[in-house]
Amino acid sequence: MSSDIKIPKLSQKHLLGIKYLSVKDINKILELGNFFKLKNKEKNKNYPILTGRTVINLFFEPSTRTLISFEIAAKRLGADVVNMNIQGSSLRKGETLFDTAQTIGAMNPDLVIIRHNEDNSAEKISNLLDCPVINAGEGVNEHPTQALLDAFTILSHKKTLKDLTVSICGDLEHSRVARSNYYLLTKMGSSVRFVYPKYFEPSDLHKYKVEKFNDLDIGITDSDIVMMLRIQNERILDTELPSTKDYFLKYGLTSERLKNAKEDVLVMHPGPINRDVEIESSLADDVNKSVINEQVENGVAIRMACLGILLK
Repeated sequence: MSSDIKIPKLSQKHLLGIKYLSVKDINKILELGNFFKLKNKEKNKNYPILTGRTVINLFFEPSTRTLISFEIAAKRLGADVVNMNIQGSSLRKGETLFDTAQTIGAMNPDLVIIRHNEDNSAEKISNLLDCPVINAGEGVNEHPTQALLDAFTILSHKKTLKDLTVSICGDLEHSRVARSNYYLLTKMGSSVRFVYPKYFEPSDLHKYKVEKFNDLDIGITDSDIVMMLRIQNERILDTELPSTKDYFLKYGLTSERLKNAKEDVLVMHPGPINRDVEIESSLADDVNKSVINEQVENGVAIRMACLGILLK
């Protein structure tokens, strides 16, 4: 492997959503991700192209995988990383998002990564800062780096995204992951299915050209990819949900149910997993079907690619 690579240029200053990226942009990120995945397997994982740059992680919501993944990615690229402690910040004292952005901007960061519970918060921040902004998940709108790492994971097994049948199953109403994956997969030529109980029907369903199913067994039939979603209780205000046991009986993915899909089907989940709620615990750990741990590993490489390409 070459010890050096030419970092391509993205058509966008920010990474706010997959819907803003061209197919060419997506391919640039995925190809660069390949380089960093190989680099991450070497003894020396560092590739210090961002030495002297400052990256701020501005997370208004709890996060484990995404926050740590971005932090590792930035440090391996040589950047200085600041994780803003929202619980101890001035926001707890009533400071607005606008004032917080102004304060951060005055510190001259080179890139800001934001995770927020409001739709379009990343765009609002990007309009207030001079540096690139990455959306690390906002409201129920988008989570672009998750979709990119999911596509990267699929490609490591399927070699192409064209003509795949992908069933995204579960809490579609509250899932930003589902929306970003829809935009990416359809742009790349996949056929997307939304599989959900009626009480999780997306309120903006009319925006998406998908096959729709309320029966999990039918919805995953002959699928190449089955992507399960957790129930996002923190976003649910008025839906009366069944017990976790009843939900699992109707909408939990099991090894037996998975027989309806193609023999070489891949099982995915953005995490965190609710074992034996949306997915059978033993299936989540089945390395012959599940690529959930690969998604986590690939997240670092893809986020290194995103940071590198935006700070080129």
